Amino acid sequence: MTDRPNILMIAPMPAGVIDALDDAFTLHRLWLEADKDRFLRETGPRIRGLAASTLAGPLTGDVLDRLPALEVIANFGVGYDNIDAVEAARRGVIVTNTPGVLDDEVADLTIGLLLATIRQIPQAEQHVRQCRWLGGPFPLSPTLRGRRIGIVGMGQIGQAIAHRLEGFGVGIAYHSRRAADGVPYDYHPTLLGLAEASNVLIVIVPGTPATHHMIDKPVLEALGRDGVLINVARGSVVDQDALIAALASGTILSAGLDVYADEPRVPQALIDMPQVVLLPHIGSASVHTRDAMGALVVENLVRWFGERRPLTPVAESAPLVKGT
Repeated sequence: MTDRPNILMIAPMPAGVIDALDDAFTLHRLWLEADKDRFLRETGPRIRGLAASTLAGPLTGDVLDRLPALEVIANFGVGYDNIDAVEAARRGVIVTNTPGVLDDEVADLTIGLLLATIRQIPQAEQHVRQCRWLGGPFPLSPTLRGRRIGIVGMGQIGQAIAHRLEGFGVGIAYHSRRAADGVPYDYHPTLLGLAEASNVLIVIVPGTPATHHMIDKPVLEALGRDGVLINVARGSVVDQDALIAALASGTILSAGLDVYADEPRVPQALIDMPQVVLLPHIGSASVHTRDAMGALVVENLVRWFGERRPLTPVAESAPLVKGT
């Protein structure tokens, strides 16, 4: 059908997403184009929808200029700091993301990363694999017992993390822009106050200009020498240089990181630190959850072009959806 909307996918997504978009639309795969500039000159003016992800790189005004007919960007992920959503809204372009479907997966991974960091599980496994157990037992690790957990961000994922932590009998408190309705945990109106009251900080906030480097030197100092930082948010939320310095000096005890300032490049200083657990941004990276995220990407595009009502518009796009 020649009247099907033209959709552009900049970087590969799961096969199920590609197949579903192929069935519903005229799908263009930019990563397969030998001359991308020529493709955008010739085909860009016909593109009405965009399937985006962090792998596609930043979507700024310069990119949007090449897609003058664009109506909607469906982002593969709950975080959408790869998209200038304010500029998109100014141009009348809807942005959607994939909230909800990945909450449990990220929360599960966060608990695993927390335990791995405090109990030094990866280091203990290497003790066995490298046959060092023959030379003596693995050193005693720190413990989760008696910990005071501070959660930075109490959205749906933050609440899912807190719910899981309840079973460990630890103290739970949180900081966010405002107190969350119906949440039973202690609320700290300042991040510094939360850090002072905690010896674990779990960071799960969006990567925005407002959260850039919110975990900085004073916050790390307030967390203290027994403190553990777990970042499953965005690398931009943590001042990475300040974190490296705090770990090297013993200002804090350890860190578990799933995200970094310049992915996939991880500073050698972090790689060399034996008290740090490093993961390759896998918070939602299971087959089950990525399939659910992909289905929501497809559904947002189908709903927009069928009903002008996407399922999960981001906050910056909400006024545009209400006005349709």
